[in-house]
Amino acid sequence: MKTVTVKPSELSGKILVPPSKSMAHRSIICAFLSEGTSSIDNIELSDDIIATCGAVEALGAEIDIVEGSVRGRKKLIIHGTGSVNVKKERIDCGESGSTARFIIPISRLSGEKTVIDGRGKLVERPFDVFFPIFDAQNIGYRTDHGKLPLVLEGSLKPGEFRVRGDVSSQFISGLLFALPLLPGNSTIIPTTRLESAGYIDMTIEMQKRFGILIHFDRERNIIEIPGWQRYIPQNYIVEGDWSQAAFWLVAGALTGPVSVEGLNIDSTQGDKVIETVLKDMGADISWDDGVLMARGSALNGISVDVSQFPDLLPVLAVAGAYAEGKTVLYNAARLRIKESDRLRAIATELKAVGADVTELEESLEITGKQSLAGGRVYGWNDHRIVMSAAVMASKCRKNVTIEGSEAVNKSYPAFWEHYAGLGGRII
Repeated sequence: MKTVTVKPSELSGKILVPPSKSMAHRSIICAFLSEGTSSIDNIELSDDIIATCGAVEALGAEIDIVEGSVRGRKKLIIHGTGSVNVKKERIDCGESGSTARFIIPISRLSGEKTVIDGRGKLVERPFDVFFPIFDAQNIGYRTDHGKLPLVLEGSLKPGEFRVRGDVSSQFISGLLFALPLLPGNSTIIPTTRLESAGYIDMTIEMQKRFGILIHFDRERNIIEIPGWQRYIPQNYIVEGDWSQAAFWLVAGALTGPVSVEGLNIDSTQGDKVIETVLKDMGADISWDDGVLMARGSALNGISVDVSQFPDLLPVLAVAGAYAEGKTVLYNAARLRIKESDRLRAIATELKAVGADVTELEESLEITGKQSLAGGRVYGWNDHRIVMSAAVMASKCRKNVTIEGSEAVNKSYPAFWEHYAGLGGRII
């Protein structure tokens, strides 16, 4: 386990935000399911993206990695056959929940046996949302008391799919990728309140780019998927990642100014809401010629329903720790089944440096302070906890030592380089 010590310092300057991991996952899968050759540019080879590349290669894709149009980033040349041809029975999803939940239904486009496996906390994350579908469709499956590895045999068939929407939208996205290729029409009916609905919009948007048409009737709460469709190869450039931009926007609001380049102002990414939430807290944030700038501001505590953008909770908790008054982040139960129990993790580490945080079953209540003491914190093997801790450290009175700093490699390998580039002092 690696450790870094951060000396408090203002973060300011300009950053080119990494490409969207969510968009990259989706474009790689759509390219794999296309018959022909696609190019996916502006790729950062984080651990999760490497896992998705390995998964689609196991199911028949061929991928060439070349230099991308942005310095230091890659372009993927993906050759697909328009179908699934199992080349490798065991599929290692690493610690990527997106990879596993997307690839499980896609693998059932072939009746061949596959074993979906993973590492770390992913092994224990829930996959049982799929099990009633497998039972109804006579798809064979074996698992270790609901944990990975998951052994699958049998083919997916068109029809009606009733799926919980309150565990993860990734289960629905996984089905959305597979169902258009089946010989018949299908429908997906969420059986609970649909959380992180923006991620389903991202999936449908990416599929549309690759020639797939899906209708999401929000009034009836039903998704209609025509069958007999084909993915069409595309050349696609991945847009900037609003989830990662959130760390720099909070840093800019706390110290700043920080300018973030590479974001799509019209993005369907759910975490784009960080701009609105920070403005509601009083942050000075504005666009100038396609660049989003956050300037040092006096923040005020607010109440935020994070059910549609749970990944933002850790860094919003940091903002709340420095805001005047009380910040309440609620409807956050799903954060307990992420890479870590993120409610427990961020509450514990903020309290370790002197923050006033109360952890409840589905929420956090934070009473802000002008500054925090500093000290030693643990990263929980969770990239978002580590990056949030780094932003938090910038305004502490004393140094902050972060254990497990390498967790950023899951989504943002260049994080520490970019942190230092904005004036962060790593000693």
